[in-house]
Amino acid sequence: MKKTLAYFLYTLLLSAIVCACSDDLDVQQVYSFDLVTMPVQKKIVQGESAEIRCQLIKEGDYQQTKFFIRYFQPDGVGELRMDDGTVFLPNDLYPLDKTTFRLYYTSHSTDQQVIDVYIEDNFGQVVQKTFSWQNDKGDEEETEDKE
Repeated sequence: MKKTLAYFLYTLLLSAIVCACSDDLDVQQVYSFDLVTMPVQKKIVQGESAEIRCQLIKEGDYQQTKFFIRYFQPDGVGELRMDDGTVFLPNDLYPLDKTTFRLYYTSHSTDQQVIDVYIEDNFGQVVQKTFSWQNDKGDEEETEDKE
């Protein structure tokens, strides 16, 4: 009787272990992220470039996550380029291979300028940052020097 009870408990324990084990690994692939930037100048002269220092901060690291960058300019006219020289076209998606990078915005307008920068990952998450500049005509400095 004791032997039968021992076999029964052994079989029950073995069944519980087998049922508890699973081949499915619970691997998290999607981690939230944010784009952090250094402060950016608020005034710009036509033809001048403003530097935007950027860093992607990720909550976790999944090797197969890919990041992309795009921008849109609702106000003004200008050009945005990457520190490697890539000139971005508005609304075109470009691969982002680095987590720390610099963007350079060059003004081609004497009006207020606004750009929206979007960072996307291959899982559909999007982070948006807006940068704006007022036109700095330089007249204020000249009139102060004359007085």
